[in-house]
Amino acid sequence: MTDKDSTNAPERDEDEAAGAPDGGAPLSTAPAEDRGTAVPGSFGGVRRPGVFGAVAWAVREAVGWVRWVWRQLTSMRVALILLFLLSLATIPGSLVPQSSVDEVKAQTWKDAHKSLTPVYEKLGLFHVYSSVWFSAIYILLFVSLIGCIVPRTWQFVGQLRGRPPAAPRRLDRMPAHATWRTDAEPEAVLAAAEKVLRRRRFRVERSADAVGSEKGYLREAGNLLFHISLIVLLVAFASGQLWKSEGGKLVVEGDGFSNTLTQYDDFKSGSLFRADDLDSFGFTLDGFSGTYERTGPQKGTPRDYEAHITYWDGPDGTPRKTSIKVNEPLETAGSKVYLIGHGYAPVVTVRDGQGNVAFRGPVPSLPLDSNVTETTVLKVPDYRDRNGNKDQLGFQGNFVPTLDLRTGTMMSQFPALDNPVLVLTAYRGSLGIDSGVPQSVYQLDTSKMKQFTKPDGSPFADLLKPGETMTLPGGAGTVKFDGIKQWATFQVSQKPGNDLALAGAVAALLGLAGSLFIQRRRVWVRAVRAADGRTVVELAGLGRSESARLPEELADIAVALQPDAPPAAGEPGDEPAEEPEETVQTSEPASSASEGARA
Repeated sequence: MTDKDSTNAPERDEDEAAGAPDGGAPLSTAPAEDRGTAVPGSFGGVRRPGVFGAVAWAVREAVGWVRWVWRQLTSMRVALILLFLLSLATIPGSLVPQSSVDEVKAQTWKDAHKSLTPVYEKLGLFHVYSSVWFSAIYILLFVSLIGCIVPRTWQFVGQLRGRPPAAPRRLDRMPAHATWRTDAEPEAVLAAAEKVLRRRRFRVERSADAVGSEKGYLREAGNLLFHISLIVLLVAFASGQLWKSEGGKLVVEGDGFSNTLTQYDDFKSGSLFRADDLDSFGFTLDGFSGTYERTGPQKGTPRDYEAHITYWDGPDGTPRKTSIKVNEPLETAGSKVYLIGHGYAPVVTVRDGQGNVAFRGPVPSLPLDSNVTETTVLKVPDYRDRNGNKDQLGFQGNFVPTLDLRTGTMMSQFPALDNPVLVLTAYRGSLGIDSGVPQSVYQLDTSKMKQFTKPDGSPFADLLKPGETMTLPGGAGTVKFDGIKQWATFQVSQKPGNDLALAGAVAALLGLAGSLFIQRRRVWVRAVRAADGRTVVELAGLGRSESARLPEELADIAVALQPDAPPAAGEPGDEPAEEPEETVQTSEPASSASEGARA
């Protein structure tokens, strides 16, 4: 517009400028208040006057915000952010003791960090995987992935149903192209091109003077498979947490275990787990074998560590023998049985003051160190003194597999049974087991008990070797160390999502490999008769992504066409058929590639 035109142009006020269309159409003569008020930044558009106008604007505004939030949530950018947040959210679950995994360890941490415990409890850091914020990230990621996959799946289905695009008008503008003249007929060249491309698994579409082909659809299939696999992994993780069960059991040599709730020493499960979901199986511990390194810097390290069991599936299952090692669990009836620990159980016989057997059997002891020095606790509630009065006895001490008095300590020097001894002291009184309050069998509450003493008033204790007997003061009875049995602790784990998680992980790797290594590309072959009567053959290729192999692949196709379309003799600039790579030209300008794609 010239200066004269600009000075003579009529000025428009703000209302006219807002209401006039760009094409200069006649302006509306309706009053401004009837047309409504435009709200800047609004999804609802123009807000009409009146109650109905306000309601319509509010509805449009709400729908606009919902659509905007949905577009943001289902974008790949937000999905990656949520996946990153989910990875960060698992860090507190690894660093802070979880109540669902080890209640005792979590309580010990709380007792040691009085000031941080209230903050951590409010943030849900002691139960991360069931907290509100972790569940929110998890669900949002789930929805985001589904929102990303569904539209892309329909697009991919449309691509599979579509046909390869027609050849562009200017094939020489493609990133990779080749051309030569031949005496063969155009129809014969195009027919040969179809065969060559089909043998190379291209999808082919024939037109009047050209053949269009496309290949590499599995790239998008791999991309979709990868994202679907992420959903499968999320579902597997959720099902594993909701329906899982995990329990521990200490089994003494010769004893058995049946997979019922009452048999477990401790048991944890998911929120949707039911007792009926437990698999039906059982096993008996036949024995335990363990060998240890006896010399060198790794002295005492286990070398052979396995539990020999007899197990069965179902109430009427056939018993079968097998062994469980630390990294080789027993898989049966959908559950896995892991070997967790090992120790010794001294076998003792306790006789009361009247000579009757008050207790007989193994006493599992808990290890205190790597050399299996164990703390031993024995409770005898059914006891009568020499006068026939009811009373209760308690024994506390240590079992030492290998005692060496030359060290000046009562600690074991080696985990094997080289010189086993049992050191006990005895108490009489109330064990506290009749109060109804649960207590551990591995701890002795001596608050209401009195320790036996020697005639000189010193605490009574004795050191026993297998086969020896300890006599309690005052004719209170005897304790005989009969022998030693071994015990093993097992963890029985039932996680229904493990197989699904494995399948999802494998599918994710396959999908990722496909999306990275498969290249989608298009190849066109045109054959037209020139003015001199010869046929001009043109080849061109276009990659949907960067591919360094596209010129090489195009050269291979040109070589495959040479028998049916040999270059005409005497053409200037002809290259030998044995080196077709030199006839392929590549060009990388973005404008040429984009123009060819639009064509």
